[in-house]
Amino acid sequence: MQFENSPSFAEAQDQADSLSHFRKQYHIPEKEGKPTTYFCGNSLGLQPKSALSLFNKEFTKWRELGVEGHFDGENPWLQYHNMGKPQLAHLLGTLESEVVVMNNLTTNLHVLLASFYQPKGKRTKVLIEAGAFPSDYYAVTSFVQLKGLDPDVEVVQLEIPSHGHLTTESIVEQIEKLGDELALVMLPGIQYYTGQFFDLKSITASAHKAGAFAGFDLAHAIGNLPMQLHNDEVDFATWCSYKYLNSGPGNVSGIYIHEKHASNTEIPRLGGWWGQQPDTRFLMDNVNRPIPSVDGWMMSNENILAKSIHLASLQLFEEADINVLREKSIHLTGYLEFLLKDNPSIAKNIQILTPSNPNERGCQLSLFLINHGKEIFQYLIDHGVILDWREPNVIRVAPTPMYNTFGEVYLFCTLLAAAFEQNP
Repeated sequence: MQFENSPSFAEAQDQADSLSHFRKQYHIPEKEGKPTTYFCGNSLGLQPKSALSLFNKEFTKWRELGVEGHFDGENPWLQYHNMGKPQLAHLLGTLESEVVVMNNLTTNLHVLLASFYQPKGKRTKVLIEAGAFPSDYYAVTSFVQLKGLDPDVEVVQLEIPSHGHLTTESIVEQIEKLGDELALVMLPGIQYYTGQFFDLKSITASAHKAGAFAGFDLAHAIGNLPMQLHNDEVDFATWCSYKYLNSGPGNVSGIYIHEKHASNTEIPRLGGWWGQQPDTRFLMDNVNRPIPSVDGWMMSNENILAKSIHLASLQLFEEADINVLREKSIHLTGYLEFLLKDNPSIAKNIQILTPSNPNERGCQLSLFLINHGKEIFQYLIDHGVILDWREPNVIRVAPTPMYNTFGEVYLFCTLLAAAFEQNP
């Protein structure tokens, strides 16, 4: 697409946008009676207008049926964990038997590490990226300690270049270097700080060649771009649902486990009652019979009220289609990048940390502000732009295709240029 630095071009793109009606399906926060420019879906997605009705449906069922809601009425709670599987499988490129909603992100990291970090002999090391999000870092280092090992020795961190990002070649090189000492590669799908989307297929293949597992934290990837976890033979993954999946603050997580592992009931795991086969679960005989799918990792019955909100969002993703959303996202973020580079007032004052190649990023661009970082950020906030600040001097800008517009991208860049002109 050939971009133009003009409001008329942005308006024309929005008029031609086949997804524009989805914006009306979300509550847009306001400031002083006007809609904000919300570019913070990478931290907390906006509320679907349908969320309240789905929540109220289950809330009413609880009031009217009590415990019988597990068995009666529309969508009995006993089978509620099956709802949303088709949508998640489509978003992630998996089989339905490989995904399930449960717990929250950090809990699921621990659950998965219990199964897939099994150090033995010299194969003890875990590869993560330097500056990993604390959820990943704390989970990995605590598990290494639980195994009686030293995280300073066993956790190998890939150094991210200053004001840059990793290359697939550098990751593969480190995997090959660790060789038969490597037990696990644990990386994000999209690195939260730089916005880089990692090559899941190449990294997984390299890990497997070294004899290690490959797992990913998809918190910033799911709902952002389509993936093919099953065909890429990724061993496991987890994610949160409150960023691009728009499911509400702190809402439910989910896990993916490749069928070659999920069907193996002998894999070590943190056991739970809800992961037992349904036909014998209520025998209460304490005989361990895990479900031979990812459901065998479930520990407790679901938080139905929270899951109902999650389903409201997943239904919108099913209607929009992640592949169509991705097509818009490439153009929307590409337009943002074009405007940032095309305006001299902006271009001389920022460095874009996120890869320029659309295949190596989602919708987020991370901007390092060379001067007056906090002043620039505050100017944008004061003028109705909601986005994210990260030390040192980085703002993360995430125009999400589900509810953001080309006009908002143009407005943001106009305001950013004005901020730099006021703070030379």
